[in-house]
Amino acid sequence: MANELSGKRIAILAASGVEQVELTQPRQAAEDAGATTTLISVDTGDIQAMNGDITPADTFTVDQAIGSVSADDFDAVILPGGTCNPDTLRQNADVISFVQAIAGAGKPIAAICHAPWTLVEADLVKGKRLTSFPSLRTDIRNAGGTVVDEEVVVDQGLITSRNPNDLDAFCATIVKEFA
Repeated sequence: MANELSGKRIAILAASGVEQVELTQPRQAAEDAGATTTLISVDTGDIQAMNGDITPADTFTVDQAIGSVSADDFDAVILPGGTCNPDTLRQNADVISFVQAIAGAGKPIAAICHAPWTLVEADLVKGKRLTSFPSLRTDIRNAGGTVVDEEVVVDQGLITSRNPNDLDAFCATIVKEFA
C-alpha cells in the first residue's frame, strides 16, 4: 500500500470495550495508505480496548467527541467491533445521526465483528448483503438485511467482516473501497 488514500480523512468510531486488533489494524492500514484517521467516541478522554472481549488491553486517547464532528469532515468511517463497543455506540443519538449522514452522503462505512449493530440501529442494512459475528445475524435479518458467511462483503457502500481472523481481507478491502 502506498498513497491510495492520500488526502482522505477517515473517522474511526469506538468506545470502551473495542476489540483492540479491530481498531489498530484497520487504522494502521488506512494510515499506511496515506489517510488521516480521527478516533471519535461518545466522550473525550481515553477508551479501554479489550482482547477477546474479556482481557483489558491498551487505552487509546479519543481525538474528538461525537458531538463535535460533522459527516462533512470525513470521507469514510471505520467501525471496529468488540461486544461492548458497538452496544455503547448504538445507544448514542449523535453516533446514529453521524453514521446516517455518512451513508446519506454516499461515503463508505466499514464494520467488523459486532460493529454492524450500529448499522442496524441506524437503519442502514435493509436490502443490503452483509456479514458479521454470528450472534448479530438474527438482528441483521430482522432489520431487512441478507446475511452471508464470507470473510468480507461489500454492498452499496457497506464493507463488513466477521471477526479478527478476517482482518487481512477487511483491511485490504477498506483501502480499495475508500480509495
